Amino acid sequence: VQLQASGGGLVQAGGSLRLSCAASGRTDNNYAMGWFRQAPGKERDFVAVINWSGATTDYADSVKGRFTISRDNIKNTMYLQMNALKSEDTAVYYCAASRYIDIVVPPSFYSYWGQGTLVTVSS
Repeated sequence: VQLQASGGGLVQAGGSLRLSCAASGRTDNNYAMGWFRQAPGKERDFVAVINWSGATTDYADSVKGRFTISRDNIKNTMYLQMNALKSEDTAVYYCAASRYIDIVVPPSFYSYWGQGTLVTVSS
């Protein structure tokens, strides 16, 4: 699976962005997908995950109620709608595809990674 993340940019605190992750190279959608982020000098952290059908999702506590993950299996694309952005959301955001159909959180369960897209939130 090849993943291409896009949609990052500069936004003021309180604003919104929508990230996209286009998947290619596989004919089925039987895998969970997730978003992770890495701020400068910090480890890569889990943000959100969605199962193969889109029926089940999970979020990091820090983004619950503000971020929404979704996927369109016809378009082979996953999204992350980010609202009420805070300066602490500033990071490079990575999309990833796992080896499993149901949601998993640890990065070690993900086999494929996109190149990352930078989100900068100014206060």
